[in-house]
Amino acid sequence: TECEKEPGSLLWVFVMVGNIVRGMGETPIMPLGISYLEDFAKAENSPFYLACLHTATVIGPFLGLLLASFCAELFVDIGSVGADEITITATDARWVGAWWLGILICALLNLLVGIPFWFLPQSLVKEGETNEPEETSEKSAAPLQENDKNEAKQTMYEIAKGELFCILFPSCINFIPFLKALFHNPVYMLFICITVLQFSAFDGMISFMPKYLEQQFGKSASDAIFLIGVYNLPVLCVGYFSGGLFMKKFKINIYQAANIAFWVSLLEYLLYFAAYWTVCDTSPVAGLTVSYQ
Repeated sequence: TECEKEPGSLLWVFVMVGNIVRGMGETPIMPLGISYLEDFAKAENSPFYLACLHTATVIGPFLGLLLASFCAELFVDIGSVGADEITITATDARWVGAWWLGILICALLNLLVGIPFWFLPQSLVKEGETNEPEETSEKSAAPLQENDKNEAKQTMYEIAKGELFCILFPSCINFIPFLKALFHNPVYMLFICITVLQFSAFDGMISFMPKYLEQQFGKSASDAIFLIGVYNLPVLCVGYFSGGLFMKKFKINIYQAANIAFWVSLLEYLLYFAAYWTVCDTSPVAGLTVSYQ
């Protein structure tokens, strides 16, 4: 008998590279957007604006899950295979939805949404002030010219000393000490750990909850994705928005915000911990939980 070769394809490399490029384009929006708001917003209005920003970041995945639910109902070869030729349904384990269709739609939307970012001004008038950005830039022009001269002198000094690394990678000189200072900041590192744990829990739900709903409740992939989006993400939107309004109205400082976050997170943990007592019976699986006979 001839050896049977397993089917293989390298098209997944294009998907991986596409996700890398997408991540490179979307990542600066959050840190730069937050800095943009902090620089030109009042201190009492900044939490509300940040809440609106985070609410928008949750509305996006909500709409994405609805789009994924729609695409999962379509067969993967839509357009090349007729509906009468498909002999399986969306609840069949062999069903593969049109996963690629959502990627194309989101890529087009990302391109269209990114166009207005070219027209954002470099500087804005801070809330409560009347000075125009042009006046501010003129006032800061002289110090910038002095800094340019100092940088030119420093560059000549580095060339004279022969520090090739400093010439080729000048930004690394200030970046590494700054990164070291961040790593030694306990508040910042604690916030990073909390963020990692929160996103790990959220990613775990997104990754495994659809399959759990399919196995335990007999739902199709599209129905499972739709239920996750409807029952989880709108509540997050309400939480972000109401939290921003609460901080704006009562002028919550950093210490008070940390206390509120601690007690709310503790309550969230207790509610999630109660889910251990709401486990459904395991569905019988031939060869795994029951015998083949």
